[in-house]
Amino acid sequence: MLIAAALAVVAAAAKGVSVARNRDLPPPALDGELRFDRVARDAVADDFGHLVRTPPEVVLLPGSTADVAATIRWAAERGRTFAPQGQRHSVWGRSSAPQGKTPPVLADYLGLSVNGTLAVGGVGGTTWRYGVQSDNVVSMVVVTGAGRTITCSAEHHPDLFAMVRAGLGQVAVITEATLALVAAPRQVRRVVLSYPDLATMLRDERLLVRDGRFDAVQGAIPAAPTGGLMFQVDVAKFFTGSPPDDDVLLAGLSDDAAGRTPSTIPFADYLNRLAGLESALRANGQWFHPHPWITTFIGDSRVADVVDDELGRIDAAHDLGAFGQIVLSPIFTAAITSPLLRTPSEELCFAFNFVRVPTTADRGNADRLVEANRAVYERVRSNGGTLYPVSAFPMSPEDWRRHFGPAFDRLREAKRTFDPEHVLTPGYEIFEDVPHHLSRRRAAPG
Repeated sequence: MLIAAALAVVAAAAKGVSVARNRDLPPPALDGELRFDRVARDAVADDFGHLVRTPPEVVLLPGSTADVAATIRWAAERGRTFAPQGQRHSVWGRSSAPQGKTPPVLADYLGLSVNGTLAVGGVGGTTWRYGVQSDNVVSMVVVTGAGRTITCSAEHHPDLFAMVRAGLGQVAVITEATLALVAAPRQVRRVVLSYPDLATMLRDERLLVRDGRFDAVQGAIPAAPTGGLMFQVDVAKFFTGSPPDDDVLLAGLSDDAAGRTPSTIPFADYLNRLAGLESALRANGQWFHPHPWITTFIGDSRVADVVDDELGRIDAAHDLGAFGQIVLSPIFTAAITSPLLRTPSEELCFAFNFVRVPTTADRGNADRLVEANRAVYERVRSNGGTLYPVSAFPMSPEDWRRHFGPAFDRLREAKRTFDPEHVLTPGYEIFEDVPHHLSRRRAAPG
């Protein structure tokens, strides 16, 4: 059982609230506490993106699931909205107002909250085989927008279970989650493979997931220190006991054998492999700069042309930064079963992400990259690709309708059933039919 240690934010509606609402209703008695002070409110007004700032009216530090339920009901009765936060690793203000075992899929960066990850899906190095994190959740305790506490799973309240997983926090707040577990390996044989070009890299990525010789397969296109781009595939074989045979693991590959960088490390160190990068970015200040990232999926039939076109459009030094990269990792779409996570209609797709790490905190540069994100998304979408909705650019209700496609009506009906007053997670701005007493809040940059 994994319990969310989350901050939950109650955000005021942007404009007038219906006079029928009791704006002076006193706060409920809680196991935790509500913080109205400026320090607490300012601390949660920003997220990892550093692009949108939305100070809430009050901050809940929950002591129990009952606290979340009571505070959601209180917010609704006051005509306010409620946005859950985990570690605030959203990038466009959308989270504003057992030993010896491991989950089959973990996000590459461990500094995320479990429940925040389940709300968007959760992609990791083993997603090509096991799907996303939300595909591997067994059951959840959630609090709906109406303030009801419900335990849901594939057998109990399956419609709610389906709409919470990768549901962007639109119908319920996850307060507890039970995840499927598998035996954890002791060690990892990790090799970074280098390629001369995109086509050769893609050919080997397809081979590696089709024959399943490695447990994790992740492609990356970082900026080269001497200029231009590098093409790399980071592969990992998990094991306990005798190490695998490198000759068998690497047989038949088309990488530059002289450029291979193999290592054997403890499994825990592998999971925490981005800690060194985080430390470096914190030390030089770039961790606190804007993070205008975009994450998409593109089908195998179009990936070479789309990526080649995008590579021709970017200036790696200015558009990615020395610590940034383009992620290009293969995924079998059949492995993803969360109904709200949209992928291309092909057997194999690729996560295609721009992890931008600007060298400057300049707002004008950040705005330029946000505009570039929108243009990338339009081109990806026109080629049958889809969005992983943690990306840094605004989306309109019509954008979301197109994004969810045939699943949109199901999500909208779940919203009407479980959050009829549109209390929860307004930052995504998915629905146009917001109740009359809640004007639509549009987060302001800055």
